Amino acid sequence: MTTARSAPISSRKQPKQERAQQLVEAVLDAAIQVLMKEGAQRFTTARVAERAGVSVGSLYQYFPNKAAILFRLQSDEWQRTSALLRSILEDSAAPPPARLRRLVHAFIQSECEEAAVRTALSDAAPLYRDAPEAVEAKGESAGIFRAFLLEALPGVEEARRTLAGDLIKTTLSEVGSSFSETPREEAEIVAYSEAVADMLCAYMERLAEGL
Repeated sequence: MTTARSAPISSRKQPKQERAQQLVEAVLDAAIQVLMKEGAQRFTTARVAERAGVSVGSLYQYFPNKAAILFRLQSDEWQRTSALLRSILEDSAAPPPARLRRLVHAFIQSECEEAAVRTALSDAAPLYRDAPEAVEAKGESAGIFRAFLLEALPGVEEARRTLAGDLIKTTLSEVGSSFSETPREEAEIVAYSEAVADMLCAYMERLAEGL
């Protein structure tokens, strides 16, 4: 199996013309379909090209291998997550606890809506997770969280803020993944999100009070 350590995962070139952009979008849409139907182990560039209705040669103009396609899908997901974090955690008009509560609701809702794709990408992660591009992409979200916690907990020592950030991110990731494994009704999502938000906001309040 080709891994991210021995093969490039960045796109060969960026599409500039509308026709080229449409081809890339078709490839990415097809990749999601193949990934969900066949799984990471049976995911190949040939299957993606066939599903997209393009030649393998055309696909290779933009993606050098299957790892590059999968990384692009995951990178797009990370960018959406970063945008979500920025839109909520950098909203200075709302107090930090309200922002954290909104984030919990939005994150768990997103996990439930995209559970199948997230699971498939998680299975494919060994292809690219150790690549420098992956580390850089994850670092952006971490920076947004650090800035939020510095604003929310200015009087708390850095080590405790770091621990708080790790705990909140791990909790969201784990409970979101576990909860979304089963199809959920909207009322279930709201109730679960509110319970998780209550827990995390109470934790933040105790830290802010120095307890």
